[in-house]
Amino acid sequence: MKYCSDCGSLVEFRIPSGDSLPRHVCPACHAIHYQNPKIVVGCIPETGGRVLLCRRAIEPGYGLWTLPAGFMENAEAADAGAARETLEEACARVEIGPLYAFYNLPALSQVYLIFRGTLVGSDFCAGEETLEVGLFSENEVPWNGIAFTVVKETLQRYFEDLKSGSFRFHFATL
Repeated sequence: MKYCSDCGSLVEFRIPSGDSLPRHVCPACHAIHYQNPKIVVGCIPETGGRVLLCRRAIEPGYGLWTLPAGFMENAEAADAGAARETLEEACARVEIGPLYAFYNLPALSQVYLIFRGTLVGSDFCAGEETLEVGLFSENEVPWNGIAFTVVKETLQRYFEDLKSGSFRFHFATL
């Protein structure tokens, strides 16, 4: 950050009074500009023991498979964001279920919230950020073509839980 978004003055990078971490501080208007982790919300759209995956049409991970997920918007509930991302990326409607996994990705300054979701109907297709979509059982998942570690980890845990007949909440730092 170079300029204050409040007044346009050059900012300084320093520890503000009463704080313990360096921040972008405006010496003119005294605004402190905090930078916080991004929240990524998504879901595991499921039906009949299969999950809906999207093949990415954007970077990072162009051409690789993922769960529908993306950055949460301001003034949006996490579960609503997961449903919105599924609609945007897979043109699929889901009934959002329980929070399934919480992942910290400190190296990327991201937090992932992944919900289970039940597909409503059988209509789905590729959205603007997606090359194709498909329903996959565990042995059909293109495991070597998964875009992100967090997605691979989530899918592995999901299919383990599916086999055991008991879905647990998962928490990890990756």
